[in-house]
Amino acid sequence: MNRYPLWKNLMIGLVLIVGLLYTLPNFYGEVPAVQISAARSTVKIDGALETRILDALSAANISPTGTVRDPGSLRVRLANEDIQMKARDVIERALNPDPQSPSYVVALNLLSASPQWLTSIGALPMYLGLDLRGGVHFLLQIDMKGAITKQLDVATGDLRTLLRDKNIRHGGISRDGETLTVRLRDDATRNQARDAIRASRSDFEYTERNEGEDRLLIATLSVQARRTIQDDAVKQNIVTLHNRVNELGVAEPVIQQQGADRIVVQLPGVQDVSKAKDTIGRTATLQVRMVAEGANPLSPPAGTDVFPENRSGQPFPVAVKKQVVLTGDRFVKAQSTFDNNQRPAISVTLDAVGGRIMRDTTRENIHKQMAIILFEKNKGEAISVATIQGEFGNQFQITGNFSTEETNRLAILIRSGSLAAPMDIIEERTIGPSLGAENIQKGFHSTLWGFLAIAAFMCVYYLIFGLISTLALGANVLFLIALLSLFQATLTLPGIAAIALALGMAIDSNVLINERIREELRNGATPQAAIAAGYERAFDTILDSNVTTLIVGIMLLAFGSGPVRGFAVVHCLGILTSMFSAVFVSRMITNFAYGHRRKLEKLAIGQIWRPSAE
Repeated sequence: MNRYPLWKNLMIGLVLIVGLLYTLPNFYGEVPAVQISAARSTVKIDGALETRILDALSAANISPTGTVRDPGSLRVRLANEDIQMKARDVIERALNPDPQSPSYVVALNLLSASPQWLTSIGALPMYLGLDLRGGVHFLLQIDMKGAITKQLDVATGDLRTLLRDKNIRHGGISRDGETLTVRLRDDATRNQARDAIRASRSDFEYTERNEGEDRLLIATLSVQARRTIQDDAVKQNIVTLHNRVNELGVAEPVIQQQGADRIVVQLPGVQDVSKAKDTIGRTATLQVRMVAEGANPLSPPAGTDVFPENRSGQPFPVAVKKQVVLTGDRFVKAQSTFDNNQRPAISVTLDAVGGRIMRDTTRENIHKQMAIILFEKNKGEAISVATIQGEFGNQFQITGNFSTEETNRLAILIRSGSLAAPMDIIEERTIGPSLGAENIQKGFHSTLWGFLAIAAFMCVYYLIFGLISTLALGANVLFLIALLSLFQATLTLPGIAAIALALGMAIDSNVLINERIREELRNGATPQAAIAAGYERAFDTILDSNVTTLIVGIMLLAFGSGPVRGFAVVHCLGILTSMFSAVFVSRMITNFAYGHRRKLEKLAIGQIWRPSAE
């Protein structure tokens, strides 16, 4: 009656073993490491760089305990913090001989100390939030005036192109503050220009004014357009910050909007604040220019600029014209693909205005070379130099002697764009690892003492069934930590509070089961029948109570943010694991304890109060 089939016992046992494996990495802690990432987007992190770093460390008599390399960074694991600091200095000198123009970001970091056999099966520790691990907190203020100015500068070029396409002669377009002024020669031309611009741009409000013989058309951004620019600036800056923070190798950074024009950046585990500030504050823009055909890059003529282009790891100078054909604002999409000859290429999509400009430029410059220049920290570098094979518009391919890896990298560079508006760090806080360790210790102790108090009560009140409930509760904690580690969720102080709450809610299910078994015994059922009926009839009540609580957790998850969202994640997972452990794990243990007995006289489930006979 009270026996699971073999397959079900094996399944529950397998789940317990998997839960244990994915929980183990959280008990190994972390070890110091030095992380190397690219300071410029065109610098590669590859095997050759790893060999170069290991050789430099070996020459300095430093023996790393391991390395971890991914497409964006290389992390060197060290034995202790003293060796970590020494290794950082050695690597910095080896990779960045010119401190004023670094090619790599060398930062201090932490790595999991889990053994390789656990890491190989994907068993990694859960991420710890800023309040538990320590790290840095930045509050950034966006220069919204700069965002609007940037958009007006782009609009100035758009209006020039539009009036030229419409064959409308004008005396110049200028920007004064946040207004654009178009100078025209007569009222008829002004009306024609106003109608053309209004049909093309719905984000401006127009006024007219005369100045001597000039007829002025003055355009100012509408309130709705200003609000849209501000919202887009915040969103674009958040995306760009995410791309930059990835270089630091931060696990689960928090980058979110605060108010109308501020962004909060939290970087758990980052120890080198100066490197973090340098990476976050970096500016990057894209420009498309024509190559100056026949110009000598070593002695460029007037009207040209010279930028290096990386070819086979060696910088090769390229002379380009000063006139900018397009900026990065016109790039909508870029992805790695293959051309008609199955050679790696980059497929690029421009916006409508960019497409018109590109069509005119390529029509006039077939078989000439065009370069894409990436500017970072006021230094430009040609990331692509390709020959124009024919006229094209807003969609085209960049081809050359690229590998698949290079096209993927170039596509990312083109997509990344730049900050929509400048930002200033107006608040900076650093939480030390010692404070984070203290928070972990306090959270762990509170959860542990809560668990022990519940276990003591259950064992005293329900005897053997209380012990079974305690074992099921332990399995619930095991499953919860394993899921947080498997999903690589971020644990914060509110998350620890959610774990403590999950313990109380999980034991509630066992209380319902035990009381139901007691009720069946009071009604005269045999012990085996009481166990079966207790688990089966309590399930509906357990399901109803947990589903209603889960709905609230999902609402917190859907509409909450920051600490509230972290609490909701642990809360929802805790509900699911508590149902599994209370219903299946405890039933399996009960079956092992009592299911094999044919004649069972009584159950060790505490005092069974029967109503007195009258």
